[in-house]
Amino acid sequence: MGYERMSDANWHITTLSADNQRMIEQAAGLLVEGFRTFAPNAWPNMSIALEEVHSMLGSDRVCLAAIDAQGTILGWIGGIRQYEGFVWELHPLIVAEKQRGKGIGTALVQALEQEVRLRGGITLWVGTDDEDDRTSLAGVDLYPDVLDALKQIRNLRRHPYEFYEKLGFVIVGVMPDANGCGKPDIYMAKRVCGEQRKQT
Repeated sequence: MGYERMSDANWHITTLSADNQRMIEQAAGLLVEGFRTFAPNAWPNMSIALEEVHSMLGSDRVCLAAIDAQGTILGWIGGIRQYEGFVWELHPLIVAEKQRGKGIGTALVQALEQEVRLRGGITLWVGTDDEDDRTSLAGVDLYPDVLDALKQIRNLRRHPYEFYEKLGFVIVGVMPDANGCGKPDIYMAKRVCGEQRKQT
């Protein structure tokens, strides 16, 4: 699979191989370091992070990495097959802190979209947790009117939902208290195939 359009002269995207232990360890290290500040309980140590990376190398999953000329992983993304393959979950996505803002995250998402499309997928979705009050949905009781809260969502401190919106994802729901009281998970999705049903 080629991802030339999604790369630049300094890095390219490739499939993460189960045979490359060095890259697997790098991918796990990115999870530990990258999520430490805003979701420290996600992958608190290398052992748990390595389990996550290995789980993403199964036949029903996609695992792609952006690597530089020295073979260092700059970021990686996973996709999990769901709903008989019509829907795929984007999980996880991480880019090394010093490499952010260079288009790597965007390229990884686009590469995953391509893979999902080739495998017959229609929808790609992602859960974007808010565990540290980065949106207006956090720290409040959403149950009185969940839909109204979604309509009025505001990004308070660089929550990634706006990154996904720029890539064509839309907010399709929220799970209140998913990570504890007042810590929701925001659900976003995007159609990745060219087909859509006619409106009746």
